Amino acid sequence: MTTNTQTKRSCATDYILPAAIVLASAGAAYAGADNTFDPALTKFTDFLEGSGGKIITVLSLAAGLIGLASGRFSLGQIAVPVGVGIGVGTGVPIVTSVVTAVI
Repeated sequence: MTTNTQTKRSCATDYILPAAIVLASAGAAYAGADNTFDPALTKFTDFLEGSGGKIITVLSLAAGLIGLASGRFSLGQIAVPVGVGIGVGTGVPIVTSVVTAVI
């Protein structure tokens, strides 16, 4: 029969000790040094800030208008297209600058 103290020691040796060894032997990671996805990021950002963002906003507005025409009114049918337009217009530069600042 094992005691509670032996169970606690077993947990420490099974999980904490290997995790400490892995953390101690880990090397540094340089996130900002890799430019692999820069072309894809540039294309996607240009798409959202340009015609793609306008298309997404218009489709969202159309969905809200269809909902209004069907007779079921809710504030979300107006607020969601406005939020999508603001998010697409200003959200991409904000997220890009935050990610660039963090990296």
